[in-house]
Amino acid sequence: MKLERSDRAPLWAFMTPALVLMLVFFVLPVIYVIVISFMKWNGINTPAFVNLRNFMLLFRDKAFKRSVINNVIWALVAGFIQVPLAMIMAIILSRKPKGWKFFRTVYFFPQVISGIALATLWRAIYRADTGLLNALLNSVGLGHLAKDWLGTLSTAFPSVLIYWIFYVGYYMVIMMADITTIDDSYYEAATIDGATDFQQAIYITIPLIRKTSLLTCVTLASVMGLRQFEQVYMLTNGGPANSTSTIVLYMYKKLQDANYGMASASAVILIIIGVVFIVCIRKIFEGRNEEAAALKKAGRAAG
Repeated sequence: MKLERSDRAPLWAFMTPALVLMLVFFVLPVIYVIVISFMKWNGINTPAFVNLRNFMLLFRDKAFKRSVINNVIWALVAGFIQVPLAMIMAIILSRKPKGWKFFRTVYFFPQVISGIALATLWRAIYRADTGLLNALLNSVGLGHLAKDWLGTLSTAFPSVLIYWIFYVGYYMVIMMADITTIDDSYYEAATIDGATDFQQAIYITIPLIRKTSLLTCVTLASVMGLRQFEQVYMLTNGGPANSTSTIVLYMYKKLQDANYGMASASAVILIIIGVVFIVCIRKIFEGRNEEAAALKKAGRAAG
């Protein structure tokens, strides 16, 4: 629909403040970071152009490569394990079983608590000497499994990652809100045809929320996985031996060392990875939607 010239002025009047804020607080900082990524600068002296040297140093640094791998794993786990868990809970609670309001509140409650507070709590749980986890293992006769969970190379990163996966309340609430918009007539017709609750979830609920809340939650969760900082900083500070390091934590340490060129270069890499993830997620969901449309068209043709 083509807008009349008289309708464009109010449109631009509403859009201009948002565009200005976007330019000032996002576009210009990103351009500034990209420029600094090609410089050697300690924040005091005059920046010196070093071409691609910062990026070359990054990919020679084992700590940075480990950080990239950890972030990619974190984003994949967030998008394809954490979100499906949230979707299952949303589908179950949207059926309004007994006590569903209580469980909805319980699952969402961790979202109102600071991430730093949660990390401090889990640091106490994982402690080697007085930690709750080791005490629990000792009490059930599995004391031989007790260890320094955050100080051992083989368990540090899984320990940081696993506890975070089960905080599904934020994505659960988003999908529950979307599920409530689905017309009940779909479920009533499916029930008359003898479809079970599981079949209704697979063939009605998931397809109808896939393009909206499910896509949104997978995107948000993956981006949050790429942005991880406070949990890792509070629990391990990237140790032991950088096994739990993330790109943002690596960037923070470079800023502490007054190496703004390397920090900016790592930020550019993080932006690129984020864009790749978002594009890939959208391609995956668009592919599934096209496949579903093709199957539906084929079914109509066969009928």
